[in-house]
Amino acid sequence: MSHPLPSWPYPRWIAHRGAGRLAPENTLAAFRLGAEHGYRMFECDAKLSRDGIVFLMHDAALDRTTDGTGIGGEQPWSELSQRDAGGWHSRRYAGEPLPTLAALARFCLANGHLLNIEIKPTPGTERETGAAVAREAGHLWAGAPVPPLLTSFKPDALATAREVAPHLPRGLLLDTLRESWLDEAKSLGCAAVVCNHALWDAASVGAARAAGLRQLSYTVNDEWAARRLIDLGTDGIITDRVDLFAPQD
Repeated sequence: MSHPLPSWPYPRWIAHRGAGRLAPENTLAAFRLGAEHGYRMFECDAKLSRDGIVFLMHDAALDRTTDGTGIGGEQPWSELSQRDAGGWHSRRYAGEPLPTLAALARFCLANGHLLNIEIKPTPGTERETGAAVAREAGHLWAGAPVPPLLTSFKPDALATAREVAPHLPRGLLLDTLRESWLDEAKSLGCAAVVCNHALWDAASVGAARAAGLRQLSYTVNDEWAARRLIDLGTDGIITDRVDLFAPQD
């Protein structure tokens, strides 16, 4: 039996980590650049500092995208806030700081932009991070017309997010279609499933749609892949190529 799909306030096109690879990922500079390319929804990665501040960074370690070393979640915000998160990308962005989720929320809310927050826990902090991100997002977007979409590869993080802020929509991230994928998404009360784009075909899209789940894809950087997903009728495309795809709804 098919379930009616809930209303979906988000656009099809979502800029990955702000502006893909054109600017240093997960920095305010990246979100500004993505907006300059016409995007009005962004994806970001959120994790916890040692002292409980929700900040943006993809990797567990600081080394790839900052001038720091070690595990980001093991350091206090007073240290993380001093890191250069732009110089690794190019001289143009040298000195760009790691932002807090609160700083990104201010930017998005002031400009009417929408957000997909991937809960990206430091390993071993899945429940703690899910709770903190959901609590912070619920507070920051209180009264906003469209809430952020919370996603994660970690079911424990989504389960805790649901306990803390059940009104915020959730999506289960998948890099393989394990046998239990639909049951997991439904048991977590998800509104969407976000897959590696190659996993979607007519059968998987149909199964998700019949379960009342929206279908999103990461990370789509080629025109043929985008066209395939549009032809399948999927709901969201996360891309690095903000310079290639015009973000038409």
